Amino acid sequence: MSLALKLARKGQYGVQSNPMVGCVIVKNGEIIADGYHQTFGEAHAEIDALTKINHQANDATLYVTLEPCAHQGKTPPCVQAIIDAGVESVVIATLDPNPLVSGKGIAMLKDAGIVVKIGLLEDEAKQLNRTFIKRMKTNLPFVTCKIAMSLDGKTAMASGESKWITGESARADVQKLRAQHQAIMTGSGTILDDNPSMTVRLDTLNSQPLRVVVDGKNQITDMSLNIFSTDAETQVFNTENTKVNSVGKLDLNDILSQLAIQGVNSILLETGPHLIGAMVGAGLVDEFIIYMAPILMGNGANSMINLPIQTMGDKLALTIKDIRMVGEDIKITAILK
Repeated sequence: MSLALKLARKGQYGVQSNPMVGCVIVKNGEIIADGYHQTFGEAHAEIDALTKINHQANDATLYVTLEPCAHQGKTPPCVQAIIDAGVESVVIATLDPNPLVSGKGIAMLKDAGIVVKIGLLEDEAKQLNRTFIKRMKTNLPFVTCKIAMSLDGKTAMASGESKWITGESARADVQKLRAQHQAIMTGSGTILDDNPSMTVRLDTLNSQPLRVVVDGKNQITDMSLNIFSTDAETQVFNTENTKVNSVGKLDLNDILSQLAIQGVNSILLETGPHLIGAMVGAGLVDEFIIYMAPILMGNGANSMINLPIQTMGDKLALTIKDIRMVGEDIKITAILK
């Protein structure tokens, strides 16, 4: 199962709205085939593995990181292929949260007389597909907020100047981070101030993330802006296509709901302190990834987040999940407690 999880992660740049899944087939104590879901719309992990042995798996045990699908989607159901191949037992790390699948795949396997075991390395499997699981259970994408800041918590000078806070290694790491998300979200202020391309500069990427702009004042009209290049698709949310809340602001929950309906599991939020504060205040940020540079920018610079916190009793506590060096900078991964 550990190998299956490792294989599953290889699909992170290609599966898009699907989960990452790996599969290993064992017979007489030896691995006879393995596979993983490589690209959205193509063979699932189980089929990828079974094809390598011509779908002949009599008396074998199949290890898979997610419950095999039992419905017809972009590809035929994997469960029937497993049954037809003669598999004796199936070990599953975790159930599929998709209502079209959850429990149905297991029921079909058991009805066919196949021994089914569930829960091996379940925590690792859920962590691997936490973005897919979030969308299936809440109809909202998983949002990671990426921030590059100085040691004194500043993200830009008062003038808006911010290039470059972090070093080359951290900026290269951000490209990999972007590639792991289906969408990159920012605000209209960032677009007008910096005119970013919001693309991933990696040769190994199959497709570019969707560029998402929150434009509450309907300011993004210039089609010559870099976000409207043909490098990637762009979706602008404004008052014409998004609900407005009681204080006249765009309903951020509605934006995320629309993106979830489009199959977006994961969003990387790269924006200024106002939109970050609004997203955090609405409870829509699942994870923070902060690149902290060993520099000081002073009290005239902009802070990383705007939140109306007045007392220590109102502070927001974080749990730090990981800290590591990236070049000369510190990369912190944290979640709200």
